Amino acid sequence: MSRQVLSADDVRRAITRIAHEIAERNHGTAGLVVVGLQRGGVWMASTLADALQRIGEDPVPIGTLDVSFHRDDVGLRPIVPGSVTDIPLSLDGRIVALVDDVLFTGRTVRAALEALNEYGRPEAVQLAVMVDRGHRELPIRPDYVGKNLPTSRDEDVRATAEGVLIS
Repeated sequence: MSRQVLSADDVRRAITRIAHEIAERNHGTAGLVVVGLQRGGVWMASTLADALQRIGEDPVPIGTLDVSFHRDDVGLRPIVPGSVTDIPLSLDGRIVALVDDVLFTGRTVRAALEALNEYGRPEAVQLAVMVDRGHRELPIRPDYVGKNLPTSRDEDVRATAEGVLIS
């Protein structure tokens, strides 16, 4: 049985808050690139980039990143590329807001940091997630969080623009 922990309005407010936090921390949106992790982070990255565009005066480029071939658990499970990586510009000297829907063990983020290197050397990478559910296996901490949600390891958390569900 699933239970909803965030509504669509809660998600929208969280993304707006995260956008303001990003703009404040980086003194605007100049030099910022938003990169969504395939698949779950793409919807959030798009929504976040729109919110940042409304806050700042500078356009906010957006990209998507598939980390399938950079994972450290390749031998433990089959490689199934999620989707296409599309980063439309060099990341050299830019601030990258790396976006994912749910942060769990940290392994996807570790793979994303490695994959980003193929597109340049960013000035900084900041992590934004809708849900941080704990259970980290790597020393990774998000910079921006929609909701901290303690869960058990066997629960499934789904975050979409329509809300956050736990099953």
